[in-house]
Amino acid sequence: MKMELMDDTEIRIKGIEVLNQTLGYSSALRFLSLFYREPTDYVQISRRLYKGQTVEEIFDRAKKHWKE
Repeated sequence: MKMELMDDTEIRIKGIEVLNQTLGYSSALRFLSLFYREPTDYVQISRRLYKGQTVEEIFDRAKKHWKE
């Protein structure tokens, strides 16, 4: 198998994509925060994360992962 060489930015992006897919957004963010203890602007992160989505879309997606 031939591996493609990636620069640091590409590795970061792919790593975050894998974390999001595997853990979900919330747990991926928690995981990353374990390594990075700088102040975080969660409002800015939320705005980027949910940009272009309606409240109904966000709620419907959350309901799919709701555990009772």
